[in-house]
Amino acid sequence: MNTRDLVLSALFAAIIVALGLLPPIPIGVIPVPITAQSLGVMMAGVVLGAKRGTIAVLIVGLLIVIGLPVLSGGRGGLAYFVSPTAGFFFGWIFGAFVTGYLSERLVNAEQSSLVQGVGFFIAAVIGGVVVLYAFGIAWLAINIGFSKAFIGSLGFVPGDVIKAVVAALVGRAVMAGYPLLPQRG
Repeated sequence: MNTRDLVLSALFAAIIVALGLLPPIPIGVIPVPITAQSLGVMMAGVVLGAKRGTIAVLIVGLLIVIGLPVLSGGRGGLAYFVSPTAGFFFGWIFGAFVTGYLSERLVNAEQSSLVQGVGFFIAAVIGGVVVLYAFGIAWLAINIGFSKAFIGSLGFVPGDVIKAVVAALVGRAVMAGYPLLPQRG
């Protein structure tokens, strides 16, 4: 990993943290609020690729561990990792990796803008929604039961699909405007 990779990963970690400044929206059915931070995870994977995107999320995890309030709602500290919502953070790690991996495989500079956008969208949905939900719902089910966790999480799907569209648009814009960045290592 070179300095450029570390700087880009840190930049996206900062974006994820900054998205946490938006206040969480509790939905009441389950203890998981609607936040904007999963958008940052999707964008990290789409723009940086699997390795650097995952490192960006791990940097956020390190900030949580040392007690900084970097999660939406000002949460942080080791106690977060045993909370009912912790599974979603673990999902961020694997979600960023899968999103980045699929972006690297589905999108290249020779494709049309539309094909690139669709490839980024597919990567963001699979990594940033399917993988994220698999971890988050599984962890939440341990705390509140599977049916309540699954049904309660369905309310997040429309917003997360919109986040995937935004991440795809960002990925496409970066690919067009900054052609050296997609050289994901």
